[in-house]
Amino acid sequence: TQSTWGYCAKVFKSMSREDTIYYAKLAEQAERYDDMVKHMKEIATSGQELTNEERNLLSVAYKNSVGTRRTACRAVTAIKQKEEAKGTKFMDIIEEYKVKVESEVESVCNEINEILEKNLIPKAASAESEVFYLKMKGDYCRYMAECVTGDKNKKAAEAAHEAYKKANEKAEGLASTHPIRLGLALNYSVFYYEILNSPEEACKLAKTAFDSAIADLEGLEDEQYKDSATIMQLLRDNLTPVSYTHLRAHETREDLVCRLLLEKKKKTT
Repeated sequence: TQSTWGYCAKVFKSMSREDTIYYAKLAEQAERYDDMVKHMKEIATSGQELTNEERNLLSVAYKNSVGTRRTACRAVTAIKQKEEAKGTKFMDIIEEYKVKVESEVESVCNEINEILEKNLIPKAASAESEVFYLKMKGDYCRYMAECVTGDKNKKAAEAAHEAYKKANEKAEGLASTHPIRLGLALNYSVFYYEILNSPEEACKLAKTAFDSAIADLEGLEDEQYKDSATIMQLLRDNLTPVSYTHLRAHETREDLVCRLLLEKKKKTT
């Protein structure tokens, strides 16, 4: 009931930061991501710099919250195209539902982007945090561009491009093997491919990031290279149709990194 929710809202407001984080983790384990969003929004708008854990929890909350809605948006769009071709009499219903799903995607994306712009990006205390938040802004503008059309699509694509570009410039201060820098390159390349319909530019961006990271792999600790290698594997997948002699499709991510490290060591001995 409304009174029950009002009581709960007061309790949440009075909770300590530690308790709020615990609630967010509990909601994550229960796969109630909209609840997780509510708690992490409290943390993100508290005026304090987020820790790495808090930053990642915020990302998980919103990514999963918008994820189901993005999936629904793609499904309804596909149904609309299929039914339109058949000349169905239910087009009005489909269109109405499509608008509903799109508005939910927009709502989630606008909410997190407002938090990023007002609370997180201006107060980022390190290059790593700033790149993380700018990348996040680019991602949610991209998610919006996936679902909307017309002027909304154009504005969302432009905002995504601007955020990714700025993040890419700031990322020059991070190691080429840093997971956040690699993740940015991956998502930026996806943006070029899926939103701007520019596969050549997408491949170029992915290849540049992959080449730079390979050159610096030897300096990574065993634990560090696993995170980077995971993203490098995805970058590698995005290199097609570019011919790339370093790559072997049958390798696991660990095989790839180990082989490259061994080859590099052989060259220097």
